[in-house]
Amino acid sequence: MATLNAIRSNEPASGTSAVKVDMKFEIVVIPVSDVDRAKEFYARLGWRLDADFDSGKDFRVIQFTPPGSGCSIIFGKSVTAAAPGSAQGLYLIVSDIEAARKDLLARGIEVSEAFHDASGVYDGPDEPYLFGRQRVSGPDAQHASYRSFASFSDPDGNGWLFQEITTRLPGRVASDTTYASASDLASALRRAAAAHGEHEKRTGGERDQNWPDWYAEYMVREQAGQELPK
Repeated sequence: MATLNAIRSNEPASGTSAVKVDMKFEIVVIPVSDVDRAKEFYARLGWRLDADFDSGKDFRVIQFTPPGSGCSIIFGKSVTAAAPGSAQGLYLIVSDIEAARKDLLARGIEVSEAFHDASGVYDGPDEPYLFGRQRVSGPDAQHASYRSFASFSDPDGNGWLFQEITTRLPGRVASDTTYASASDLASALRRAAAAHGEHEKRTGGERDQNWPDWYAEYMVREQAGQELPK
């Protein structure tokens, strides 16, 4: 009977339409052993400190948000039973993998060189990541979205990965075109400018008076994962 009820609870009532409810993923709990050390590390990354609540007894919670992110991290005392350093495969999406690396290096944070996947090799010698276990040095030659990475860890060994994405898979982005930060928008404009330069070469080298429309179409299509204008 319990099983039947569980099944029924997941089925819309006959004759009614289910109401779609937005579910915004906003918090990841990071297990750490030294709260103040972790706070210093994530502040050094340049992430925004949203909260530091200390009960003065056996509970403390700290929240940071990466630049441009809709999701935050929380760590502290008595917030998780997970072993410190056990959070792995935490992805930070960036539009320029080398710029992201240089920013961390300038902040004194150790970060790996950029790498890309070895065509889905899952039994290689490297630390696991989304596409396998064998890393090839350097970013993807074509800078194809989803293919270039760099990794770093916090003092407890919780593992983070940068992943370079400029064009989303079809259907991955809602109809509205949005950018998480001024930096992401500037990067999109630079890509559109480079593509438009090639477009002008193909049309005889004359200045395109309608370049704003061309830029706009290129940027909207790129983010939505659609075919780019020729």
